[in-house]
This record gives sequence, structure tokens and C-alpha cells, in this order.
Amino acid sequence: MAERTVEIQKIEQALALFGNFDCNIRLLEREFGVGMVNRADQLKITGDEHSVLLCEKAVHALLESLERGETITEQSVRYCIQMVREGSEEELSSLAQDCICITAKGRPLKPRTLGQKQYNDMISQNTVVFGVGPAGTGKTYLAVARAVRAFKDHQVSRIILTRPAVEAGEKLGFLPGDLQNKVDPYLRPLYDALFDMLGAEGFTRLQERGSIEVAPLAYMRGRTLEDSFIILDEAQNTTPEQMKMFLTRLGTNSKAVVTGDITQIDLPDHKVSGLVQACRILKNVDDIAIVYFTEKDVVRHRLVQDIIKAYEKYEEGKRNRS
Repeated sequence: MAERTVEIQKIEQALALFGNFDCNIRLLEREFGVGMVNRADQLKITGDEHSVLLCEKAVHALLESLERGETITEQSVRYCIQMVREGSEEELSSLAQDCICITAKGRPLKPRTLGQKQYNDMISQNTVVFGVGPAGTGKTYLAVARAVRAFKDHQVSRIILTRPAVEAGEKLGFLPGDLQNKVDPYLRPLYDALFDMLGAEGFTRLQERGSIEVAPLAYMRGRTLEDSFIILDEAQNTTPEQMKMFLTRLGTNSKAVVTGDITQIDLPDHKVSGLVQACRILKNVDDIAIVYFTEKDVVRHRLVQDIIKAYEKYEEGKRNRS
């Protein structure tokens, strides 16, 4: 049995580290197979030597994040555990350096995983960026945050957000209301992200001025989008023709971010996804970056990671059997 001690100087840090009902400490104990006991200002970790060393590194990394003013959640503890196991815990400090923007509620929005940080960096450095990966990795939310930041910094004069209105079981024609009422449900995630960044009143004011446009992809045809930050969401449901049409709308002083999950393609009759094709065709073009997210970058409920892994295992088994 090995034993190591971590000193915790501030009671506030101890409370934040332990979490409600010691949930964070219990999680560390389960994941590393160690025992942890708090005595005054010392946290004692006991177990086999390798596990104790890894747990100590995780605790130090979490305490450093608290020193930087970060909030510890179950998701951040789990991500810290992953990074420690990979020997990458020192890279966690780089996440706190990038504040993308301040939300309408005054919360600083920062990358929460290394994949998100790479995505944010690529958006800064390139004119066109593809963000490809599973649900819950923040592809759309971070892209909207970057768009809002570019608009507030007067780098662009418009934000344009678009999605293909592809039916996934229901028929658009059967939904009540006019065309706008029919397509609004498809654009809801984009509205939600904008409300978070700008507030409902700020969003409405900018939309009425024409500074923000949220529209189906079909509305982009024939236009030249200049001085704009353009986001194409759910791009896995574009056809190759639609993707080419969208990418060739790019005008002077514009930036485009294309997001999608190639495991959730809703195109009929097994049509080729424009996103899949574009990533193959454009992978070596200058000023275009492609960022691939994995389940490690999921920032929703922990079950989302487990669900993604289970589906990947199922699909791999199908391929091996066929």
C-alpha cells in the first residue's frame, strides 16, 4: 500500500473539490481504485502506488483549475481523469486561457476539452473550418460563440446561420403554419445558442436590423455572402450539390464554419453526404481546416459518451460480421 498527501490551504477549495455529498472525491476513488480521507487541511490518498500517483496528479490538476477560477463539475472531473491517464494533464491549463465570449448572463465561455480548443484555434486561423464529430461536443455552440465574438469585435457585419431542412421521419407539409413556422423547429438549436450569447431581446433587435439571419440552406442559393460569419449546421444532411453551393457563396471578408455528425445522416435512399465528400475533397486545401471530435469531447451528460461508445461498438461488430 502506498500513501500520498495533498495539502489544501483554502476551505473554499476543499468544498469545491469534494463537491456535493463528496461526489467528486467518490468519483476519483472509483475511477482510480484508491481511498481518500480528509484530515484538517490534508487529503490522504491510499492504494497501490501507480493508482495513488495518478489520483494525486488529478487532484493537483483540479486544484489548479480552481486557482484559475474554474468551476469543477462531474464532467470536468471525468475529463481530468482521462487526461491524467493519457499523461496530458498539463495541457488542461491551456483551456483556461481562451475566453471565446461572455454570455448574456455574464458567464465566460471557454473551451472545455482539448478538441474544443483545437476547434477554436482553427476557426481563428482559417477562413473555412469543418467541425465533424458526435452529438454533444459543442460544435455548433462554439461556432455561434465565435460568430458573436467576431460581430461584437466588428470583424464582420452579419451573422448567418443555416441548416438543411431534411425530414427525419416527419413530413414538413404536415406541420401547421406557414413556411417560417415549418422550418423554425429545424433551426431551434441555432436560436437557442444565440439566445444564450445575446439574450432574447438582443437577438430580436439584431435580427430585426438584419444583422443576424437564420434561414434554411435553400435560401442561400444564388447569393454572395460578404462581410459575414456563416455557420452551416447539420451539414451531414446536405447533398454534394448543396455543399458545393454553400461553399461557393463565400464572399469578401467572410468566414464559414461547417458542422455535422457523419453517424447521423438522414438523407433518403442512401445518398452521399455532402459533408463526407467535402472532407475528402478539401482536406489538403490551404485556409481550410477539418477538426474531428471524439466521444472524449462530449460535454453533455456522461451517458452521452457511453451511448456513443456503445453504438460505435455495435457498428464495428456489424462490419466485422459482414
